[in-house]
Order: sequence, then structure tokens, then C-alpha cells
Amino acid sequence: MRAASNRGHQSMLKFFAALLFAIAGMAQAQDTLHTDLPLDYLAQVNVETPNRPLVIFIHGYGSNAADLFGLKEHLPADYNYLSVQAPVELRADSYKWFTQKPGVPDYDGVTEDLKSSGKQLSAFITQATGKFHTQPGKVFLVGFSQGAMMSYEVALRQPKLVGGIAALSGRLLPVVQSEVKASDDLKRLNVFIGHGVQDRQVAYASGPQAEATLKSLGLTPQFHGYEGLGHSINEAEVIDLAAWLKQSNRQ
Repeated sequence: MRAASNRGHQSMLKFFAALLFAIAGMAQAQDTLHTDLPLDYLAQVNVETPNRPLVIFIHGYGSNAADLFGLKEHLPADYNYLSVQAPVELRADSYKWFTQKPGVPDYDGVTEDLKSSGKQLSAFITQATGKFHTQPGKVFLVGFSQGAMMSYEVALRQPKLVGGIAALSGRLLPVVQSEVKASDDLKRLNVFIGHGVQDRQVAYASGPQAEATLKSLGLTPQFHGYEGLGHSINEAEVIDLAAWLKQSNRQ
């Protein structure tokens, strides 16, 4: 995904209008960006009820914490929801997790950026788990594009941090694939992979490739390909995601 593809990230919420969904940027205009954890975030939580499942949305390149937050309206009502903002500002209301490596045909990230953002995201997850009184096994990362890549980066390296990840329109980056080894902790990780067949920004093949790699590590990922979908999210994917979250919380 090159710089010109930023428009795809920033406009991914347009599908909500076509499907009569709520547009996150509009619906969440009054939400407060919290700054008390290692990364800024939006929150919809019930602090009176401990041990609720916690979903953490992780946006893609060129977007912000509001981008995915509207998805919560179509996911389990008895979960807590956070939407975290990447640490590197591109311009007003536009952020990234890492810089793409120049001159490579497939999407890849600068290793030092990945390490830095991964460290901050891991610290955020750990502190959020404590702050909102839940258990690591009840924490689920939902990442889109670069956010999906960060979900892989953090959860595959530190599987005890979370109960599962949903990687939407993302890629398992080569540096992660080459360094992660099979383990009992890794095998228990729940994984949802969703990808549009017509995705021209992060190739559809990235989804099945990630699925195959995870299976070789002993995981049992749930893969969904969506015909007619580009670099975005559609109603069918949200329905599948909601079902996966419910199923994963019962395990």
C-alpha cells in the first residue's frame, strides 16, 4: 500500500452509509480522546462490571482512533470497547503505526518502527487490561490493514497478552513470520482473518498466506474471504466478526 492508498484507509467507513450503518467519524463526534494510557484512545466501557470482554480496535495507515469505533454498535453489547490511536502523526487527524519499506513489491514495514509501535501497543494492552478489570484471555484485538499487521506483531510475539486477534485486510509481515516460533501459549490464540477478494491495496493472497503460516505454527485460524469487497469492511464481515467474538469468549 503506497502513500497514494491513504485515501482508501481514510474512506473505508463509507461502506457504513451504503449499508445504513453509523459512520464512526460522525457518530462519535462527541467522544473524548483519553490520554491516561501509553497511547491515546476512545472508550465505551462499563466500569461497574468487572471481567467483561475487552475489544481494542487498531486503525490503519492515515486514519485515527475514530475510524473503527463505530463497529462497536454492531458487535456484542456486553463487551467493553476501546479504539487506540497510532503514535506517529502524519498530519491533523491522520496517524500511522509504521513506515512502509521503500522499493519492495509487497507491503512491508520498517523494522524499527514496528518495534517501537509494538512496544507502545503492548504496554497499552497490559495497562488497559488492568484498568478495565478484565483478564488477558478476554482481550481481543481488531485491526484493519496496518492495524491488522500490528495485531499480528504484538499477539504472535506475546500471545499471553490477549485471547485473540481479528486481522482485517492485513498481512503477516515477513519479519514476524520469520521470527515467531510455535509454542503452547501461541496455539491457544484465537485468530479471525477477513479479506476482500478484490483488495488492490493489500493483496487478497495475504489472507490465505497468513492462514497457512498460522496453521504451520499449530493455530487454528478462522479465515473468511469476501467476494466483491476491496480494501474495506462490509456487512457480512461485521456479522462474522461478531459471531467470532462471541465464540472466542466462550472458549
